Amino acid sequence: MSSIIQLLPDHVANQIAAGEVVQRPASVVKELLENAVDAGATDIKLIIKDAGKSLVQVIDNGKGMSVTDSRLCFERHATSKIRQAEDLFSLHTKGFRGEALASIAAIAHVEMKTKQEQDELGTHIIIEGSKFVSQEPSVLPKGTSFAVKNLFFNIPARRNFLKSETVEFRHIVDEFQRVALAHPNIYFTMYHNGSEMFNLPNSNYRQRIVNVFSGKTNEKLVPIQEETEIVTIEGFVGKPEYAKKNRGEQFFFVNDRFIKSGYLHHAVMAAYEGLLSNGSQPTYFIYLNVPPNTIDINIHPTKTEIKFDDEHALYAILRSTIKHSLGQFNVAPVLDFDRDPNLDTPYQYQNKTAEYPTVQVDSTFNPFVDEKPSKQFSGGSNSYKKQEVAGSNWESLYVGLKNDTSEVETFSFESEEVTASLFDEKEEEQTINRTYQIHKKYIVSPIKSGMVIMDQGRAHQRILYEQFLTNMTVHQASSQQLLFPLQMYFSNNELKLITELQPSLENTGFVFEAFDTDSIHISGIPVNTTESEISMVLEQLLSDLQDGIPDSSFSQNDTIAKSMAKSLAVKTGTYLSEKEQENLVNNLFACKEPNVSPFQKPTFITMRVEDIDKRFAL
Repeated sequence: MSSIIQLLPDHVANQIAAGEVVQRPASVVKELLENAVDAGATDIKLIIKDAGKSLVQVIDNGKGMSVTDSRLCFERHATSKIRQAEDLFSLHTKGFRGEALASIAAIAHVEMKTKQEQDELGTHIIIEGSKFVSQEPSVLPKGTSFAVKNLFFNIPARRNFLKSETVEFRHIVDEFQRVALAHPNIYFTMYHNGSEMFNLPNSNYRQRIVNVFSGKTNEKLVPIQEETEIVTIEGFVGKPEYAKKNRGEQFFFVNDRFIKSGYLHHAVMAAYEGLLSNGSQPTYFIYLNVPPNTIDINIHPTKTEIKFDDEHALYAILRSTIKHSLGQFNVAPVLDFDRDPNLDTPYQYQNKTAEYPTVQVDSTFNPFVDEKPSKQFSGGSNSYKKQEVAGSNWESLYVGLKNDTSEVETFSFESEEVTASLFDEKEEEQTINRTYQIHKKYIVSPIKSGMVIMDQGRAHQRILYEQFLTNMTVHQASSQQLLFPLQMYFSNNELKLITELQPSLENTGFVFEAFDTDSIHISGIPVNTTESEISMVLEQLLSDLQDGIPDSSFSQNDTIAKSMAKSLAVKTGTYLSEKEQENLVNNLFACKEPNVSPFQKPTFITMRVEDIDKRFAL
């Protein structure tokens, strides 16, 4: 019997291994940017075309590679970052597996140009699907240029599973921001389809954060800093009033490497305890420096998860550091028993000498004497006069009052006789208390067969959803104009999303006056919407569109209508008057699909009299 186990060819093994390393164009961006950082570059350019599907190119001015190294870097398990297994626990660089370039070359067309500073000529290599097409010397500047073209050209199934360009570009921006935020001393630029997206000059951590996210990011940040034997913490956290519904601007860096940690995120949330509204997420940019031998970063293929030796101590230190900073900068309420600032000496009195008051006493004053002449006392520039009324003459105050009562003018009104009633008494009795609110969450309304129990939040969502969808379809939305335009600040990615959604948002009632580089001006908002709710509506919409804008116009309108209905619907715990309850019931049953909310959850249930009778028959 012939053997059924055989060794795979190298090109097939590389294609299989590429699935672990290269999941989408953003994976290529991450590997190439980290290699450029490890090469000691001070200027890195990222060029993208068609969201990375056609081209991902990274150009750096690092130390470059020799002729031999430029060929060896595409072999599997070839790396310059470790020499022995023990080096895995003392890493100071980014990637270290030695599989990235081999995996990328197996599923794309790769063109590499590299040159060391001391060499006269550099090396130009072209690889297509793990096959070396050419290698020749070339006149090049110092550094390395990697161009990855036609990703997944030989694996069409993987290419078909890529998302839309909007989604893939958002993932690329995420990876770019993570590397750029970790290394503010490097000049980063990014281009997409010929237009400049980011231009980040050398700066410090705070300036880099502001340059990446633009807007009014600077005034939202509170600095944190702590140095212990276990960890050194620095960075910034956001003020509670700027918390958002989504978890977009949350970054942990350990030894300049971006990580994700639910445990450390819980420590941050614990520090904000009592300062955030329900469901809000704070912004934070936290940089942790720990000894390399106390962490293990080889527990996940993408190297975004880290295992710490002493997680409990790190949790406590991080929580107390953030809590201390929030209190130190008067963001959180604190109790200070040492000093009352109200007792400080004002500046205008600091150099003045104290003036002692003079006291004068009237030695002839006798409080037990009934009458005495008034005397005038002078104390400095002030004077007062004391007058007394004899206690025995208090009856004189009432002299002249008559005992008889004054005449009161009376008026007579013509009586109005009610001849008929618009409604019969029986009908009036039936219209009283038609609906009831239970626990500020459910509305109970009687019907012929029993009663209807309605979820007020879901019912209002269905009503608003159909209203917004109708307005966007018919293009007849009403808008209420603002006396003063509302200016709102967003990051570059968020502004791009809002720009793409502008026609659909205008059909719901929004009126956009102008778009700036970091803000928008809104002069009109949908009817029955308050100015304070606009930020909440747009934040919820951006959060719901994290996975990208749907391609079809109907899906786009549907997503916007659902998001706005979820934001503006009445919440659990809201008291509704009897009139509001009746309007909610009537409007719900006027909808096309009153049975379910926009998110396919039931809006009401019915209980028949027979069902209630069965309960009492037990």
